[in-house]
Amino acid sequence: MIPATAADPLRLAILLSGSGRTFENLHAEIAAGRLPARIVGVIASRADVRGCARARELGLPTEVVRRRDFDGAQRYGDALGEVLARWRTELAAMAGFLHLWSVPPALRGRVMNIHPALLPAFGGQGMHGAHVHAAVLASGARLSGCTVHFADDQYDAGPIIVQRAVPVAFEDTPETLAARVFEQECLAYPEAIRLFAAGRLEIVGRRVRIRG
Repeated sequence: MIPATAADPLRLAILLSGSGRTFENLHAEIAAGRLPARIVGVIASRADVRGCARARELGLPTEVVRRRDFDGAQRYGDALGEVLARWRTELAAMAGFLHLWSVPPALRGRVMNIHPALLPAFGGQGMHGAHVHAAVLASGARLSGCTVHFADDQYDAGPIIVQRAVPVAFEDTPETLAARVFEQECLAYPEAIRLFAAGRLEIVGRRVRIRG
């Protein structure tokens, strides 16, 4: 892949299922000139979520592709892949997208996800949002954080690109821990996308080599 530049930015698509906070952070990083990317479209899994409305307010192409309309992760992945191909997507960023989908062959190594814990701990089906932070607190872990990884056909299981850690305080609630982790998510995701845009990421088995 030829490294992206401000004149020839990475064609980035966003997949979301909720408020769109992560999407808005990426949009702000692009607007500030810190991320050499252009958001070519937003896919929402529901039409009534704030993230979908926000994408439309920003004038971005928006598609609603509901999981319940498709029989299985393979068919759902094919439908998502068709939309992403139409937008000539170079990288798809899952930003609070809650549904498992089978990544089509043409998109393998070109779909990222961010998870609000230090994978491989506290990942898997049902582990999202407050559920993750509650599980971290219940475990007695002294560190949490966030993980950006390439997505595969399992929940939270793809090769890890970037992780950022935060301390867990004795007084933390799921809400206070979530706020501290989200601050790091706002740094980690743009960092991972910048590395991808620069052509510096290489998947080697289950690991990611950062070149240069």
